[in-house]
Amino acid sequence: MGELVNGNLLIIGGAEDKWGQSSVLKHAIEMCGGPEAKITVLTTATQKPQEVGEEYRNVFSRLGVQNIDVLNIDNRSDANDDSVAQRISGAAGVFFTGGDQLRITSILGGTKTFGVLLDLYRKGVPIIGTSAGASAMSSVMIVDGNSNSAARKCTLGMSPGLGLMEQVILDQHFEQRGRLGRLLVGVAQNPSILGIGIDEDTAIKVHANASFEVVGTNCVTVIDGRTIQNSNVSELNSEDIIALSNVTIHVLPNGYGFDLGRRCVQKKNS
Repeated sequence: MGELVNGNLLIIGGAEDKWGQSSVLKHAIEMCGGPEAKITVLTTATQKPQEVGEEYRNVFSRLGVQNIDVLNIDNRSDANDDSVAQRISGAAGVFFTGGDQLRITSILGGTKTFGVLLDLYRKGVPIIGTSAGASAMSSVMIVDGNSNSAARKCTLGMSPGLGLMEQVILDQHFEQRGRLGRLLVGVAQNPSILGIGIDEDTAIKVHANASFEVVGTNCVTVIDGRTIQNSNVSELNSEDIIALSNVTIHVLPNGYGFDLGRRCVQKKNS
């Protein structure tokens, strides 16, 4: 299944609990090797890097992590700097904050830093992203679209992502912002791609064997378009509502898993 996933990912739907039980972030720390591990926090997505970086430094510190490197890469010149790329190379885990996913791809894509990041990923170092950092993980990412809206052709704007997961579209803040309609449009446009909508304070823990498990307090929605029998998405004007029949939707809470290659649910504790 190497063509789907080549390493370990933790993809968080945003608004993860930072000051309570922090179950999702504890999974992140565990994946990185425990509190002794070095975690590099990348604030590229946000336009408030000092504020966001300091918050995550405090959050991870509260959870026992002692070695936290907050790195703000704000332009492509910095991302191509050897010393910046070298700072990432020693990380036991890389954490992308929220913000704007287009900042992540446009600033890091094709740079020395991204090359080091890919190398770490292929060696099994976990790459973690929340909110915008989650959307950027896939090869195609959602960059714009109406929330709390019917599934209309105009509800979706997409762009190339980082490509750490193939054949999926990821969406975050999913149930909380009513994003089912826009993810349905994305899947309808290419039913071979899985749509994965991740709720807040919830994550998918993706393994190199192309399966994931759900962790956190809410749900993950998986939309499989291969079963679609009828769709009018190619015939629509921008404001028209799509018609779809026989879409397969899985709703998975904490502990359930999914095999991305076989496209089947893995039941809790099985």
